[in-house]
Amino acid sequence: MPDLSTSTFILPTNATLTAEQSHLQQQVLAFIRKHRRDERPAVFVIEGDAGSGKSVVLNAVFTAVQRAARRGDDEQLVGLDAHLLVNHNEMLKVYKEVAATTPALRKKDFDKPTPFINRQRKVGQRADVVFVDEAHLLLSRSDPFNKFTGTNQLDELLALTHVLVLVFDPDQVVKLKSHWDGAMLRRHLQGCTVTTFKLNAQMRVQDSDVSDWINALIHQHLLPLPHPRQFELRVFDDGQPLYDWVRARNAKYGLSRLVATTDFPFRVFDHRVWYVDAGTLHLPWDKINFTDRPWASRPETVDEVGSIYTIQGFDLNFAGVIIGPSIDYDPATNRIVVHPDRFEDQEAFRRRSDIADLTGARIDVVLHTLNILLKRGRMGLGIYACQPRLRRRLRELG
Repeated sequence: MPDLSTSTFILPTNATLTAEQSHLQQQVLAFIRKHRRDERPAVFVIEGDAGSGKSVVLNAVFTAVQRAARRGDDEQLVGLDAHLLVNHNEMLKVYKEVAATTPALRKKDFDKPTPFINRQRKVGQRADVVFVDEAHLLLSRSDPFNKFTGTNQLDELLALTHVLVLVFDPDQVVKLKSHWDGAMLRRHLQGCTVTTFKLNAQMRVQDSDVSDWINALIHQHLLPLPHPRQFELRVFDDGQPLYDWVRARNAKYGLSRLVATTDFPFRVFDHRVWYVDAGTLHLPWDKINFTDRPWASRPETVDEVGSIYTIQGFDLNFAGVIIGPSIDYDPATNRIVVHPDRFEDQEAFRRRSDIADLTGARIDVVLHTLNILLKRGRMGLGIYACQPRLRRRLRELG
């Protein structure tokens, strides 16, 4: 498997799965064997926080399924028609990277949901089993620009497969066009055979106190900073020292990158260079990645600022996180406050009429973005807050 120093996506072999992950793997395999020919869709939902190892298990199960389907290791899975989908360009690249070094896998096994749906519609066939990583990124409304003309990608997939295995975390929804919550998922799965398994361990952030501190922050509570022995947690007064820290950690350990909330101007299809300004730091945003290599595994990107579009789903050794102007601190309430109007990714807020609390949904998108970024680092996390009140409060709590 790819080494941590060269890949941003840790997909270990069965021998490295935890007891909880191994138990889940066996449950999913048994579910597939039992329901692969059912007429009614059967859905296995894998839940868990960012960094809980959901993708690790998904990859392990998918590899086992494809090995059995192609080599005849399991007579109940021989000839199984299986696919793995992920609605994220950078993650798709990593899956294909892994396929190139894994005999049981083929690059064609992996795709994004829209082309898979359009292709299956055309041939009029149901797949035996479809795995969906980051299922909370499935579109829940039409998106003609990206060639999806249906109304909900989950509904489409339910009609196109016998067994659906979903990795789902509503706290990682980052666009209203992919708006999901637990109740909405349950509504769409009515009439299906459903099993749910939640992974509880935090596998990425290697300190439980730090993980608890991040979770409190995402729920808009600021707690005193923990002082872990095996994890480096630092707060910076300026963006430049944070960047210097990231570069130093990258030189020593590899896979260390600077990332930011989407609070700084950018245009996706614009040839100009767009910059992130954080204190005295002036550094370019990540660019559209037309290569086959994931953003964080390319050496030159240590001099860029990554976003959820380049880092969601990936592991880093050390993450430097710039918390932009949309996130502040209110001393009167002693709480984190969110200003969606200061969030530059307005495409994420494209209006839809079926969300009752649109303001609340926008606040959730901002907090979900922060949650994803803060949980990238396995060995360390550095933070710079652009808002003076939040920066001062973090320093006081340190």
